[in-house]
Amino acid sequence: MAGTLADVTDTNFQAEVLEADQPVLVDFWAPWCGPCRVVGPVLEEIAAERSDLKIVKLNVDENQQTAATFEVLSIPTLILFKHGQVAKKVIGAYPKRKLEAELEPALA
Repeated sequence: MAGTLADVTDTNFQAEVLEADQPVLVDFWAPWCGPCRVVGPVLEEIAAERSDLKIVKLNVDENQQTAATFEVLSIPTLILFKHGQVAKKVIGAYPKRKLEAELEPALA
């Protein structure tokens, strides 16, 4: 399972993300979004390297309720959840090192 990102939906978001017992990074994306396709492989790499972080994807076209709840207005938006709360929000496509630098303080 390392290196592949699970999909979450409006239906299972609560259980998979908000009730998770470890930090969860959610990639809010859509298939037509170019920058989202750039972020995908970066997230897969990070997922393969880290056991302390769960990374999932949420298609905003198919799951508009969750996207609206967390005020996702542009994609890609990455939101890090810890204990069911938003710990960090990163908007845009970042290279791997910069993304890790953004997330690290929130994961510490």
